[in-house]
Amino acid sequence: MTLETHISAEVAIDTMRETLARHCDALAARIAAPGIPGPLPRDTASGSALEAAALLFQLTAVETDLLCLAAGPDLHAGLAEAVGRATGGPRADVSLAMSLFGPEAWTALCPAAPLRHLQLVTLDGTAPMLRRTLSCDERVLQFLMGLTYLDARLDGLVHPVPQPITAISAGGDTAWAIANAWNEEGVPPVLLLAGSDPETVRAEMAAAAASLGLPLFRIAAAEIPTDWAERHALSLYLDRELALSGGAILIETAGDDAAPAKALADQLNGPTAIAGEDPDPPERAPRLRIEIPAADLTERRALWQEVLGAPRADALGPTLDRLAGQFGLDRSGVRAAADMVPPDAAPEALAPTLWHAARVQGRRRLDGLALRIDSGATWDDLVLPAPVIAQLRDLTAHVRQSWKVSEQWGWRARSPRGLGAAALFAGASGTGKTLAAEVIAGELALDLYRIDLSQVVSKYIGETEKNLSRVFDAAERSGAILLFDEADALFGKRSEVKDSHDRYANIEVSYLLQKMESYRGLAILTTNQKNALDLAFLRRLRFVVTFPFPDVMARAAIWAQIFPAATPTSALDPARLARLNLSGGAIRSVALNASYLAAEADGPVQMTHVLAAVEREYAKLEKPLSSAERRAIE
Repeated sequence: MTLETHISAEVAIDTMRETLARHCDALAARIAAPGIPGPLPRDTASGSALEAAALLFQLTAVETDLLCLAAGPDLHAGLAEAVGRATGGPRADVSLAMSLFGPEAWTALCPAAPLRHLQLVTLDGTAPMLRRTLSCDERVLQFLMGLTYLDARLDGLVHPVPQPITAISAGGDTAWAIANAWNEEGVPPVLLLAGSDPETVRAEMAAAAASLGLPLFRIAAAEIPTDWAERHALSLYLDRELALSGGAILIETAGDDAAPAKALADQLNGPTAIAGEDPDPPERAPRLRIEIPAADLTERRALWQEVLGAPRADALGPTLDRLAGQFGLDRSGVRAAADMVPPDAAPEALAPTLWHAARVQGRRRLDGLALRIDSGATWDDLVLPAPVIAQLRDLTAHVRQSWKVSEQWGWRARSPRGLGAAALFAGASGTGKTLAAEVIAGELALDLYRIDLSQVVSKYIGETEKNLSRVFDAAERSGAILLFDEADALFGKRSEVKDSHDRYANIEVSYLLQKMESYRGLAILTTNQKNALDLAFLRRLRFVVTFPFPDVMARAAIWAQIFPAATPTSALDPARLARLNLSGGAIRSVALNASYLAAEADGPVQMTHVLAAVEREYAKLEKPLSSAERRAIE
């Protein structure tokens, strides 16, 4: 606050106190020389906080005088003396009030009237009604003296939101929409602010409130009492605070706390907004829903620059673009990721450390919806034909260069649809489809999440779409790679409509087509029944990679590297083992089981252990072990 502003505020408060004192003088004179009961002349209080309170709470002239009578003994010595001579005590009572203002005072002191309903005036004691004394709440007393502060009964529950440095420019179109909604004549609507990032919603709301000159407060819906009496008391004090401070309240919801938010909003009269991903409207009208979209790529890049600061952001180089393009983190997520990087991190360690931090922050939305797969697999672990490896490397490059192609080279500006990398990995079970997904995730330093179909597919109409929407929305923000194992169970062909079940099944497939096309990240579908997939999916897939069953040479290469370096082996012949007609996944299973058998025998893995493991694997697969295969490994 500047010196000039401080002086102006002091002069304004002195003027308010002088006008209040004149009103108290007039009231003391009325007590000393009673006349005809009725309200005092209004010109004696012009410009006072008392008249401001009358306007705020729509008080009648008598109600205004009663408020002065209740507060005056605490604020004005002359009125305190006059009241003491009239009642023999420090405060006025109902009898004195009626003698001064007539029967209208009785009505004004009814519990349902504004004075007592809003706790501006209370009647103290247990004496008969006429002898009960009038007192004024301290928060109201301070307001009448020209001071304002957050009511102590709301402290810790209701939090002031700092104003932005500049008002409306701190927000954007959304802030303008909020300001315009509350700048119209009439009752301000309850705003339903739908947005996934609480900090962004709060910033937009603060910018709008600042442009209107409204102090903004916030309360978490989870902190709202569920007990009706406690919630009623909260709403009363909060509503009175909004009137006294000229402020607005933002109720922030998260999860399943919509009911208390709606209940509190219905009990308030001041400017109210409810924020959440999809806030439920209260009964109170009018209402207005405003969508607050997630930040786009350009805004996310600017956010990273803002949070990191110019020196660090410049040191990242192209990694800054990749961070903004890969991770759809909100403001709090970006700030948390930046806080995970030590301030003294070396320039060469900044990019990988920040990338890992962004991965960690992105996990919070997908954890619980899908299973994260941690793997250290590399390209050396893949034994596949050269053309297949080339396709997988092309897919990896597609994800790595997505920012450059879509943003810098203008493809997103032309059409944002279909810029993601959707791939189908088709092949028999155990041919390396999941392993390839793990290798790609490791190469790109991204998390890989396997979608659990049991948690996605529902027998209830519409639930499958909702579950998939949650998965894709969370994946958009986390930057993770999605792996739909056995995708033919989920992305099957649309069938001829013969009944309602076929119709809804086709709707599910059509919905999935749309989600796959709009998804900007990498989604990998695996199947061992490529022909079972809907052809429309195949047209929308950027890559279709066929994983062949390994031939003898490929199987020999797999056997040569299947055992970890720390596993002791003896006289194992990959060329002989390659004669076993097994897929890569089955070879890994045999090698692992053979290792357990050798460990139990306290010796290295030998051909005898492999033979025993092979017999069990063939029995599991319900296929006979031919004599030629047995001779090859005996």
